[in-house]
Amino acid sequence: MTTTVPVSGGAFRPYDVVVGRGLLGELGARIAPIAKGRTVVVTDETVATIHGPAALKALESAGIRARLLAVPAGEGSKSFAELERVLDRMLAFGLDRSDVVVALGGGVVGDLAGLAAALYMRGIDFVQVPTTLLAQVDSSVGGKTAIDTPRGKNLIGAFHQPRLVLADIDVLGTLPARQVRSGWAEVLKHGLICDAAFFDWLAGDGAVGAEGDPAALQRAVERSVEIKSAVVGEDEKEAGRRALLNLGHTFGHAIEAELGFDEHALTHGEAVALGCAMA
Repeated sequence: MTTTVPVSGGAFRPYDVVVGRGLLGELGARIAPIAKGRTVVVTDETVATIHGPAALKALESAGIRARLLAVPAGEGSKSFAELERVLDRMLAFGLDRSDVVVALGGGVVGDLAGLAAALYMRGIDFVQVPTTLLAQVDSSVGGKTAIDTPRGKNLIGAFHQPRLVLADIDVLGTLPARQVRSGWAEVLKHGLICDAAFFDWLAGDGAVGAEGDPAALQRAVERSVEIKSAVVGEDEKEAGRRALLNLGHTFGHAIEAELGFDEHALTHGEAVALGCAMA
């Protein structure tokens, strides 16, 4: 069973976030209405091995010419060097304004691919296929794209909303337990800022989601996306209410910077959890 959450606001074109199981296998059929020619699938080297073949098969079965472009896994790929490489490969493949970029991966891939799509020929469509819990409930929705610089995280970027988000619960089954718990911190944050009843469920019966229970994960993703989409629809560019979504991030980013954005020492979700406690 799938759930479709619409994301709409006066400042951007509406799009859907589809949450369910088996969606990666439907990628080609789902994007066929907007992918008229070619597609570049931007992913990281880890996800390319696990999910790349299924993504390409789904696209090719729908008659969509696709290339896979893998970047090194980790925050280090949110750089000018990798952005330039992605754009160069898009040019080499001959993408034009009617083509589509697919971001297949976690938040790093979504940020990098989204920014590349925003810059390429002054903006082409992109589709988010988030493969981490954190990306499904947070970074894939809302249009924020960015890279890092030595002076700070996410300082060079653009607001570029996706045309579609496919949150496949099944792909979360390939995540290490630590990554699931990391994403769970963002889920808890949504409950804290907007829905006390949801937070109570997360702390009670829903807690099995943090251990990977698919049914609980799907409910958690659906409600988190509903919360974030409502906020983004009201305040796309963080002029007011969207600042609520930054709970835990001010302290969290400072801690990450102090640790050199070393994800082995501290994941982003863990940093957000610490930031929420400090706030």
